[in-house]
Amino acid sequence: MSRLIILGAGGHGRVVADAAEEAAGWDAHQFLDDRSPGLSSSGAWQVIGRIRDLELHLDEQAQYVVAIGHAGTRIRLVDVLETHAMTIASVIHPRAAISRYAVIGRGAVVFAGACVNVGAKLGRAVIVNTGATVDHDCELGDAVHVCPGAHLAGDVKVGEGTWIGIGASVRQGIAIGAHVMVAAGAAVVSDIPPGTTVLGVPARAKGH
Repeated sequence: MSRLIILGAGGHGRVVADAAEEAAGWDAHQFLDDRSPGLSSSGAWQVIGRIRDLELHLDEQAQYVVAIGHAGTRIRLVDVLETHAMTIASVIHPRAAISRYAVIGRGAVVFAGACVNVGAKLGRAVIVNTGATVDHDCELGDAVHVCPGAHLAGDVKVGEGTWIGIGASVRQGIAIGAHVMVAAGAAVVSDIPPGTTVLGVPARAKGH
């Protein structure tokens, strides 16, 4: 086992730290956050430095996970860690249900009550949040966020950086492009092109 260094000490970061502690895969959990040194701890965990000084905190014996909600920032920091050949951890809460036949990308986090079914493929830095479900054969691109209580039926394709809002649902076989925003509670029943914001039941592009 080793220490886990978590980039981002906000609310999402604390949930990642809590899940990692429950998973018991690391000896210690520490944060980097740009509010340091003014911020010295977040919840039960120590803040040891700033993200902007990441190169000062590179340790081949440590593992890293990026716990920042903004998709572009999250994947950029994963790229930096990969450039420096650091070990990037995936954090899975022990009360998440993950098929042994699912593929979980580097830096992904899956929280309590979530389900990832057989044949699903999660890219790098994906978030499957509390109580969310990703059914069979779904494919999620890098930095996708499936928010709490959102549900993807089977064979859904989701492009990089897309946000599936809290309580949203997506019908089977749907293709959602990159950098899409699906509003809270929306019901997606048709394909969505890249860069679109959709809302409502059934989900329609904003302004339509």
